[in-house]
Order: sequence, then C-alpha cells, then structure tokens
Amino acid sequence: MSKHVDMTNGTLGDKIIKYTIPLAITGILQQLFNAADVAVVGRFSGKAAMAAVGGNAPVIGLLVNLFVGVSLGSNVFLAKSIGQKNQAQVEKTVHTSVIVAVLGGLLITILGELFAPNIVKMLDVPQDVLPLAVKYLRIYLIGMPVILLYNFESAIFRSCGNTKMPLIALIISGILNVILNICFVLGLGMDVDGVATATVLANLTSSAILFISLLKTELIVKIQLSKLRIHFDILIQILKIGIPAGVQGMVFSFANIIIQSAVNSLGTTVMAASSAAYNLEIFAYYIMNSFGQACTTFVGQNYGAGKNDRCKKVLNLCLLQSALGTFAICSLILLFSSHLLNIFNTDPNVIHTGQIRLQYIFIAYIFSFAQETMSGYLRGFGVSFIPAACSVIGICGVRLTWIFTIFKTTPSFQTIMQVYPLSLFVTAVVILIVLLVIRPSQKYTIHPVS
Repeated sequence: MSKHVDMTNGTLGDKIIKYTIPLAITGILQQLFNAADVAVVGRFSGKAAMAAVGGNAPVIGLLVNLFVGVSLGSNVFLAKSIGQKNQAQVEKTVHTSVIVAVLGGLLITILGELFAPNIVKMLDVPQDVLPLAVKYLRIYLIGMPVILLYNFESAIFRSCGNTKMPLIALIISGILNVILNICFVLGLGMDVDGVATATVLANLTSSAILFISLLKTELIVKIQLSKLRIHFDILIQILKIGIPAGVQGMVFSFANIIIQSAVNSLGTTVMAASSAAYNLEIFAYYIMNSFGQACTTFVGQNYGAGKNDRCKKVLNLCLLQSALGTFAICSLILLFSSHLLNIFNTDPNVIHTGQIRLQYIFIAYIFSFAQETMSGYLRGFGVSFIPAACSVIGICGVRLTWIFTIFKTTPSFQTIMQVYPLSLFVTAVVILIVLLVIRPSQKYTIHPVS
C-alpha cells in the first residue's frame, strides 16, 4: 500500500488533491470519448450526425447509471474493509464486483438492443436524425460489458487509494479512440457507426488494461481467476449502498431524457448546440464529482478505521477544494467558450445557443459542488438512501415539474435552462439540512477489526 494514498494517517489536504487530480482527469478523458465522437461527426458528417451522437447521451446514462451506482457501493464497502484491515472481506468484494460488472453489462446490452428504436423515438428525435441515432445506440450498447467492467475495476483501484492506474488506462484508450475515429470516418467514409465502433474498441482496451493490472498486482485487491465468483453476503452489502445510488442515477437520467426531449423539440440547431455545450460543461462536472468520490472513499476508510474526527475534516477540505477547482474551470471555459464550441461546429447559431447553455449550467454549479460533496460524505458512512432520495426529489422532481408546466407555457431554450440552477439549489439546501440533522460522524461508529 506504500505506493497509494494513506487515507487514515497524516495530513489530508495534500492527499485529497493527490487522489482527486488523476480521478478528475480520468473522468474528463472518459468524456473525451464522446467529445471526440461529436467533434469528428460534427466536422465531417454534418449537424444531423452530430445531433444523433449527442442526443443519445441521456439514454446511455440511463442504461449505465444503475450499475455505476452499484460500483460505488463496491468502492464504499471496499474502502471500509480496507480501513478495518479485513483482507478476507476485501478479497470477496473484489471478485464479486468483477462478475457483477460483466453480467450487468450483458443484461444492459440484451435489453438495450431489444428496445433501442423505441427508446430513441421517446426522445422526439427529428426524422432526419432518427436512423443515425438508432444506429449509434445499437453499436454503443455492444460495448456495455466492458464499459461497466472498467467502472468496477476503477472503483476497486480507487478504494485502496490508487487513482493513477485508471488514468493510465484511459490515456491509452483515449488516444486509440481518436485515431480510430479519424480512420473510420475520414478513411473509410463511415459516420456514426464509425465513431461508435471506435468507442467500443477503446473501452475494451481500457477495461483489459485494468483487468491485467489487477491480475498482476501485489496489492490487497489482487484478482485470482480461480476465485471469481459471486459471494452473495458481500453482494447484499454492496447493493445496500449501490442500489440507491444507481436508482438515483437512473431517475436523474430519466429527468435528463425528458429535458433532452424538450431540447429536441426545438430543432436540430438547438440539439447540436446543447450537445456541444454539454461536452464542455461536463469537464467542470468531473472536477466536482471527483471531490465527491474522494470524500466518499476517504470517509469510508477512516470510518472503517474508527477515525470519525478525520471524516469531518475530509468533508470541510473537500468542500473548499471543490469550490476553488469548480470556479477555476468554469471561468476558463466561459472565457474561451466561442473558440471551444467552434471545435464541434462552426455554425454561428450553434455557438451562440451553446454559450447560453454554458452560462445557465455554470450558475447551477454554484450549488452542485456542495450537493456532490455532501452526498459523497454521507455515502462514505454507508448512508446511501438519504442523498439518493434528496436528489430524486430536489433535482428530478423540480425538473420534471418545470418541463411539464413552465416549459409547456413558454417553450424556449432559456426556459429549459432555468430549471438547472433552481433544481440544484433546492437539492443542496435539502441535503445540508439532512446533514445537520443526522450528524453521521456522531451517529455512526465502528471499531477496527483486530
């Protein structure tokens, strides 16, 4: 463990940064898969192909988020077990997680392929975009087992303080993704099928790199092929944390599908602009999200080690560092927004509409960083249902109500965007109140395993 972040001893501020930076870059590189797809088809295949790729983002998020939430449960339970120095429990959790990832991915692939056309039609995609959107989604779904495997493998590495190995895997696969995009679209004349195929092959590469690393590592999280099986007692513990987080992600994605449907109803130009802006704003989101994940893992290990005072320090430091990091990245993106949006599409109307989206989203991020970090803090103690319920009510409830009422009477892009700051403000306030009421560092105690 000497090569990894020691979360339960010594200073915290520098270790949180050391843990968070590779994690944030990893998230950004993951998004660059889709950004590269959007940029290539936007430049060389037109707005319709660009809208088809970007319009699928909420659907893909809906299909993936349940099992990504389960991987969070694996991360939390592993972190607590490592803090307790319970090697047998760590071993069972690692091998259970890998099997669950592959089986979950296969399930999503099968269900997604069966209902892909119906799913895309639910988004009110324009007729010129519909065939391309279905084609992209079908190919992307083939890669779901390796996509989920990568997320679970990353959770395993994160739980013991290693965020660099997932980053290395993403750098390699990210470069491969860009090269394949150019080869398939420019070299072979493909459109959305080319960028989708490139993404699947890149995700296969990153998951394979991490799997081989887990086979060869000498760490406590080492994988042994002969021990790959589901331990149902461990699975239950993972699901207690992961299912609420996964359901939260699914409901959140469902709300985004409703919003995407409203965006789609405003035409191809707005769809393309929203897609381009999303691929920029998500960079700032991953800064926030990385501090939320850091808070979860640091709290999980210290909670397992019985060091609850350090858990409160982790929360305060993550809030401060997340605020500074989020402000910095949002300011940079806004400053160069016209140039950055031009990468995806040169249409002035697309660029102007994309700038409108960025302005509203970054106002919302004033509240989002607090919501992400406080939710991560609660999950570190194994409290997963409460932040999930708060997010479902505060984010999803407000957004769905807004779209079906306010947007119906004033159907404009600005009307859609106004719901983001409002919903995140409500959610942040609700989670803060819950945090002050239950005080998890005092309520939840655990003693280290000798």
